[in-house]
Amino acid sequence: ISSRILYSYYITLLHAFLSEDEKCILKSELQEISPRLSQTIIQKEDRYFYYHFGINPASIFRALFNNITKQKRTSGASTITMQVVRLLMPKARTYNNKIIEMFRATQLEWQYSKAEILQMYLNLVPYGGNIEGVKTASMLYFGQPPQKLSLAQIMTLAIVPNRPGSLSLQKGGVTITEARNKWLKRFAQAKVFDNESIEDALAEPLELNYQPLPRQAPHISIRWHQTVPKDSTYVYSTIDSHIQEKVRSISYAYIEKLKSYNINNAAVLVLDNRSMEVKAYLGSSDFHDALFNGQVDGVRAFRSPGSTLKPLIYGLAFDKGMLTPKVRIADVPVNFDGYAPENFDRSYQGLVSVKQALAYSLNVPAVKTLEQLGVDVMMRNLIAMNFTKIEGRDLGLSLALGGCGVSLEEMTGLYAMLARQGEWQPLRYFKYQKENNKIQILSPQTAYMISEILSNVERPELPSDYRYSQRIPKIAWKTGTSYGRRDAWSIGYNRHYTIAVWVGNFSNEGVDFLTGASAATPLLFKLFTNIDYDAQDEHLKKPIDLAEREVCALSGKVIADFCNDRITDYYIPTISRSDACQHLKYVLVSLDSTESYCQACLPAHYIKKRYPNLTSEITAYYDAFGIAYLKIPPHNPKCTEIYQDKESLRIISPKNQMDYYLDNATTQISLQAQAAVDVSYIYWYINDEFYQKTKKNQRIFFQPQEGKLKISCSDDKGRHTSIEVRILIDN
Repeated sequence: ISSRILYSYYITLLHAFLSEDEKCILKSELQEISPRLSQTIIQKEDRYFYYHFGINPASIFRALFNNITKQKRTSGASTITMQVVRLLMPKARTYNNKIIEMFRATQLEWQYSKAEILQMYLNLVPYGGNIEGVKTASMLYFGQPPQKLSLAQIMTLAIVPNRPGSLSLQKGGVTITEARNKWLKRFAQAKVFDNESIEDALAEPLELNYQPLPRQAPHISIRWHQTVPKDSTYVYSTIDSHIQEKVRSISYAYIEKLKSYNINNAAVLVLDNRSMEVKAYLGSSDFHDALFNGQVDGVRAFRSPGSTLKPLIYGLAFDKGMLTPKVRIADVPVNFDGYAPENFDRSYQGLVSVKQALAYSLNVPAVKTLEQLGVDVMMRNLIAMNFTKIEGRDLGLSLALGGCGVSLEEMTGLYAMLARQGEWQPLRYFKYQKENNKIQILSPQTAYMISEILSNVERPELPSDYRYSQRIPKIAWKTGTSYGRRDAWSIGYNRHYTIAVWVGNFSNEGVDFLTGASAATPLLFKLFTNIDYDAQDEHLKKPIDLAEREVCALSGKVIADFCNDRITDYYIPTISRSDACQHLKYVLVSLDSTESYCQACLPAHYIKKRYPNLTSEITAYYDAFGIAYLKIPPHNPKCTEIYQDKESLRIISPKNQMDYYLDNATTQISLQAQAAVDVSYIYWYINDEFYQKTKKNQRIFFQPQEGKLKISCSDDKGRHTSIEVRILIDN
């Protein structure tokens, strides 16, 4: 039974586990048995190995004669094949057992080739303690595989198994050198090798430097060891041992500095986008850190993603033609049936472009986009990319801000999809792993537009150390911070690599300093500058069928005749919406612009004048924060026309059909409505009884009674709307 071994992509030993019987055995493959190694072993142990059928009759009779005449056992006459039998089925050394051994040896010769029998011998030969096999001893004591050993080293390994007590490799010493040289001189007399090779071997000093078996990439090694059937004794992983060591050392040093902030863990995944091969797998910054749960695999742990799902939300909206990068979205206070998302800094920007909303990771525009897109659309695409904690769950708009569980490897695959022109494919951990099916999640045009936004270096997530550096990695990247500052994410990519970083505490403890920008992005940039240093031509290539057009700078929509400020925007022909800009609209006003009119109250003399075409939520935001804008004059007070445009009058607090639990009978709740720009006053009614007159967008409070409650309001233009809520009071 061999030890289970994980090799790197370039066939260096990454990690080895003891066999089931607690032995250290590295299996030698046929191609690892060099001609010099096999020639040395055969010459020393069984010169007629290739000529007998498992037993050597001449040796047996000679050994029997010597043992009888000298009245003691002087030799056993065992062939290599017989030694293999004894190593496989150890028994006491008696004449009866020797006969059984000879019989089994002939059976072995019948079933296996000479090369295979020699391979068995080299894999079973003992070297003291729990160490078995030439390759095991070669790696432990000489630090290299058997095919790279010198003649002196081969001879050293050849003589030890016969005298494991006196010739201990762990102790070394003159005794081993003398025994080695004795056999080298015998080989010289027998002319096994040329004189120059023998002389070089005799002159070579014995250098034994015991090194424990490598324990690189422990988390992926344990993952393989626990999940792959035990009959798989070794595998060639996709891990690049040089990149793995860089990631480990950089991450370890980085987290050691962050421990002063009570930030103790990190996990990193490095992916080659071209092959989807994982080149580095770091489950924690220090596997041996028992105090901070270093053996937890942070690559597979499920955490809140914070804002890292936003690129997919906007990408899906791009592909549905809903948005383009320069289209403006309202970033203002909003309430979705009781869910009121806020930006990270609890401020708002008003009208912002999609590009600005994503680059600055604004929360409200992302939630509004998800509402228009549909949570089910987002979930279907996440499930298609094997996000295992999504399916079967009833998720809401909080999904946009991290209201779900994701793993680092799932997020790595998502961002690699952006690097691969919208094509998703499962990650590959093993060199000869079968390639899985590919899924086109986003169009190449959308993947490029999202990547261009995420490549912008003028962003708050840019580490201060790199802000003026000449070596800023040419990457697209996105950060994320979970609620309570328990998880900090930073994921970056170019055409070659995707690197995903998670920083936090496996104990789930939140820390004020723990944000994607401050805690995770500096590590991401350090890793990129070391792994893909000064990389050239790594930017994603623009698809030929991605077009550009002039749009209005104030709306991001196709220019109209009144659009004076014009910019260029990407769009997908036949997909992206092409509705014309309407950021201004004509209003019928008096000659002195003090009153506005509708068709029902037009006077003899009036003029048409353009005013900003603002939604009620934008005007409410401007009014609340004292932002000046050109207001439409009040409507003609003598007009008797009644408006029923409910969209221009909306109660935003409280929320319709909601239950409100109050601590006591004196607790108050707020009343607030959003009204059209031409409104000056709101009239409130409680259960159809007049309550109070307020200015537009003014918030007031009232003390409700328990039970069902009808709340209504009207504006000074005759618009009317109402809602119903239920009040429950804890007495």
